Amino acid sequence: MEAWAGLSTALRRGTLEFCVLALLESEPRYGVELVSQLAAQNALTTTEGTLYPLLSRLRRTGWVATTWQESPAGPPRRYYELTSQGKEALAHFRSEWVAFRAAVDRIVGTEHT
Repeated sequence: MEAWAGLSTALRRGTLEFCVLALLESEPRYGVELVSQLAAQNALTTTEGTLYPLLSRLRRTGWVATTWQESPAGPPRRYYELTSQGKEALAHFRSEWVAFRAAVDRIVGTEHT
């Protein structure tokens, strides 16, 4: 069974948003690079079909910006990078994740002392 099968759609989407923003924090990336990196790290099961609508939504919210860059092996590629609003959102996600994780640990008795 897939590890994410029991999660709600909203939680899956939020987790994927968090992962994408975290990957874009250090440097701009081409969309397919994001898909392959998420797959390599087994972060979430994702495909180009699920990632590109998410990237479009993140662009509309102002968290991600795009730039076109020349590619040595073909047409120009669209690269995605974090905006200042995206950095604020990522910081918020990180603080919420810590609070969420602490609450879960308390409930299930796995607190780290």
